[in-house]
Amino acid sequence: MANNFGKRLNNLRRELASRGLDALIVTHAPDWYYLTGFTGEAGALVVGKGQCTLITDGRFTTQAKDETSGVRIVKHKEGLFKEVGEFVRRAGMRRVGFDSGQMTMAQHHALKKATGSRSAYKSANGVVLALRTRKDEQELAQMRKAAILASQVVQQAIRLLKPGVRELEIAAEIEFQMRKAGASGAAFESIVAFGERAALPHARPSAKRLGKNELVVLDLGAILGHYCSDITRTVYVGTAPKRVREWYKAVLEAQTAAIAAVRTGAACGDVDAAARETLASYKLDKYFVHSTGHGLGLEVHEDPRVARGQKARLEPGTVITVEPGIYVPGIGGIRIEDDVAVHEDRSEVLTRAPREFMEL
Repeated sequence: MANNFGKRLNNLRRELASRGLDALIVTHAPDWYYLTGFTGEAGALVVGKGQCTLITDGRFTTQAKDETSGVRIVKHKEGLFKEVGEFVRRAGMRRVGFDSGQMTMAQHHALKKATGSRSAYKSANGVVLALRTRKDEQELAQMRKAAILASQVVQQAIRLLKPGVRELEIAAEIEFQMRKAGASGAAFESIVAFGERAALPHARPSAKRLGKNELVVLDLGAILGHYCSDITRTVYVGTAPKRVREWYKAVLEAQTAAIAAVRTGAACGDVDAAARETLASYKLDKYFVHSTGHGLGLEVHEDPRVARGQKARLEPGTVITVEPGIYVPGIGGIRIEDDVAVHEDRSEVLTRAPREFMEL
């Protein structure tokens, strides 16, 4: 893995050189983990042409030395951004990039004040995230494991569904099973929604008990070896009416069409359109209230956005979710989600749980 960190830093340095930047200040924890392996939650990484320095506080200096290689560790004694600014000034860095989406106005002010007029700070939003979008083989292998773990957990959760059980109970069991299987935690708060609440795309688990003849949406993800997975399955407890069966058929066809559109060079908006057009053929597109998917990796929501009109093109190594759904107020919702990796000449569905309609 150390070699991978070195390659990533070199890739970043080439990008900085192409932008005419002497250095980049990295303040987002997933970004500095990607570049160095440091898993602490406070600090700032300064990557220059011939150096890589992590500035953090006394809680993390020992950890940083243990987790990184070839990274200079500096403990700040006063404010973090005051120390970073002074470091930039002492190093003679003239043009320094930063991600304005990951820095507050107060932090930026402290940085500039400490540096003085010798350095110019330039917006370099998403530079590291763009590198993170293209996963290497080691990352893809880890994401495959995380996806399989989530697939196993969602199937275990389905077996627990019976009238009278509460949403909160199923959510607790999901997290327990993920951790028992080796996950460091949930990638996000699991969605467990029964009956009418399944019409809420981001329903938080409640004390509602499962009744007979209700839709159930389970949306969960695990963090395994720092990488996230994300899967959704919808089942029916009881005997489903004809319209629910038709709705499920439509959503499954929409997801199948979108997955088929995932390939190197495909525009993200075209993947979204494949799902949307399928639902429109069933006159259900008005119930599809979110985008078809999103990038996945060290964070559960990354670039690219798989949404209407998005022109970004899929690249080898990108992993996205494909998750069309419909939500009918007063009745419930249906969503089917899988994680899909893009390769040079094919796509690969990483999640492995059955997608066929299930009645329990």
